[in-house]
Amino acid sequence: MANEELNKQTATASSFPEHGPIDETGKEVLLEVKNVDITFGKGENAVRAVQDASFKIYKGETFSLVGESGSGKTTIGRAVIRVNPCAGGEIDYKGVRISGKIPRSLDRQVIRNIQMVFQDPAASLNERATVDYIVSEGLYNFHLYENEADRVQKVEHMIEEVGLLPEHLTRYPHEFSGGQRQRIGLARAMVMEPELVVADEPISALDVSIRAQVLNLLKKFQKERGVSYLFIAHDLSIVRFVSDHIGVIYKGNIVEIAPTEELFDFPLHPYTHSLISAVPIPDPQLEKNKVLYTYDPSIHDYSEDKPELVDIGHDHYVYGNKKEIAEYKEMRDKGERMKSITIAGLNDHDDAKHAPTKAAKDPDEEPTLTGSNYILDHPLHDTGSMWYLVLGFLLPIIGLIMAGIFRSKNYIRNYKQCKKGAIVSLIILAVIIVIFLIALFISAHF
Repeated sequence: MANEELNKQTATASSFPEHGPIDETGKEVLLEVKNVDITFGKGENAVRAVQDASFKIYKGETFSLVGESGSGKTTIGRAVIRVNPCAGGEIDYKGVRISGKIPRSLDRQVIRNIQMVFQDPAASLNERATVDYIVSEGLYNFHLYENEADRVQKVEHMIEEVGLLPEHLTRYPHEFSGGQRQRIGLARAMVMEPELVVADEPISALDVSIRAQVLNLLKKFQKERGVSYLFIAHDLSIVRFVSDHIGVIYKGNIVEIAPTEELFDFPLHPYTHSLISAVPIPDPQLEKNKVLYTYDPSIHDYSEDKPELVDIGHDHYVYGNKKEIAEYKEMRDKGERMKSITIAGLNDHDDAKHAPTKAAKDPDEEPTLTGSNYILDHPLHDTGSMWYLVLGFLLPIIGLIMAGIFRSKNYIRNYKQCKKGAIVSLIILAVIIVIFLIALFISAHF
């Protein structure tokens, strides 16, 4: 009875409460997607783009949705902002249903509180409007400024924060590059000061040199304003940097959901395994020899035992039938980190177990010969700088001490430089001492 009253209240609410519901983890649930189906077309031509999708986005956190092109990521994002209708299930914002037919006042609040950065910046900007009007349109519609001077100040401040200049405000979208247009779209969304932003591959159109700037900007907005993100992407290396939780989607089905590091340490579903194996390694030789894992959906037999998304513990959800879930749970309960990247001839088959041991036993071995473990496990600042060679040469005793410290911390290149400099210095010192003793002996007898 209580549930019926809650559902009735959810369906008829005309405004959002100040805070969303608190779940069993003690966190505020900002957005919840419940068993959502999204279908395009009717009758025999109907296509189920998303099937039984469920996840939560917590206040002040980033939930990333990852999958290949056409998997349904953007379709879910557009459903959250009420562009795509739901054929089944519902979407709740702060505990209030926002999918389906809702009051106009609530619809305006959805527009005000949930913004989207679209994947195609060229198609999402009005070519006939100036940048000033594009960024200000939401401010005009909801009158989020005190006077004209306040509006101008807000727009100029936001356009500078995304890396553009105030003089760009008088120009039109066709005068900008793709990356600049994307930044205009980001400014348009963030100037509204939303609580939730659906970021649909917001950096895919940006130059590599400024991607980190935009990601840092998103994190800055999150830290300062408490904004939450539904971050849609296909690049797992970027997703790992920005996400608190990650959902992996394949052909409309969410196959795995877990906290970021949990997912990278224990990728249980084969499709997740294949995505992680495709992450580039910053070493040409290793990348050339990397063995890609290709996901084959035919390995699953769902003819009798139907699959579902199940919590196997550790806040980790995996999609599978009862037999697969039991196997996934057994693998996770072992607590052993899973190796998702295989280098041909180095860490494949039995070599995978011994590669870290080889690196530990023989630090003088060339780092690139230890497989992917050097790239994945060694410290970032193990550069082997020439200054360590000079230090070891000028101060050999200190150089040997530092070499020992570097070796214990697995800084192999730094260790080799200090050791080399110290050995060369001691050899030269020994030669000088021998020459001096020979000269002293000759002068004493002749």
